Amino acid sequence: MSIDHNPLLTSLGQRLVSGSLSDTALMQATEASPNFNILPWVNVVKIGGQSIMDRGREAVYPLVEEIVANLGRHKMILGTGAGTRARHIYSLAIDLGLPTGVLTVLGTAVAWQNAQMLHYLLAQYGIPFIEPEGFNTMPHYLMERGAVICQGMPPYKLWEHNPEKGRIPPQRTDTGCFLVAEVFAARKMIFVKDEDGLFTADPKKDSKAEYIPRISVEDLLARDLNDLIVERAVLDFLARARNIKEIQFVNGLKRGQLTAALNGEPVGTIIYRNGVSK
Repeated sequence: MSIDHNPLLTSLGQRLVSGSLSDTALMQATEASPNFNILPWVNVVKIGGQSIMDRGREAVYPLVEEIVANLGRHKMILGTGAGTRARHIYSLAIDLGLPTGVLTVLGTAVAWQNAQMLHYLLAQYGIPFIEPEGFNTMPHYLMERGAVICQGMPPYKLWEHNPEKGRIPPQRTDTGCFLVAEVFAARKMIFVKDEDGLFTADPKKDSKAEYIPRISVEDLLARDLNDLIVERAVLDFLARARNIKEIQFVNGLKRGQLTAALNGEPVGTIIYRNGVSK
């Protein structure tokens, strides 16, 4: 019996083994099956590299204390950004003529360093650092210790695609953390930055920048703002996400904002998708 007539296969299975994976109708048919929520109780928390980690003790220690205070109440996957050191290495690599995929490898190394530092600060609480290859152990550590740490860059490395403009990798640590949240169907996706949320421009450079507490991703994409608090790739992914309905941005320099977001309070800025609003 040929595999394409196997009675054990579902109707979709029959179509997949006998059809083309470039068939638009077949791809649409795969949408019918609902996603299984792998870790629906976990919160993915992205800790900014330049906005938090690069500021050192003054910014990091209070945030670590807040994370520890929430261990008994909220399960967390803590992802780290790359920050200023990645910008330095991008500049050097571009000057040397290296391609985007190599820049991604270099940026990943810096995010890894930040994750290692955060790991050592939380080591006494048994919080482990997990590489992408070890994600299968993540549920165990989350149940036992309440949190895990990972570096935020998606593991594309040399396989990162070229951006539409320039040479900087388009999918960096914001994107990597978002994809983790989407795949695991996380309860919340929280970005910890050094601003109160989204503005119409960079408030550090433009005193007239207007604060946006809540906005749909469709509206935000239509505005095509020149400067954003998050990587543009995240907005594209959010617009077609199956599990994550909204993302939240809080000011990690203000004690209590992360806790409020974990508790479901509307602090900072919330960007929601597909007209979903509370």
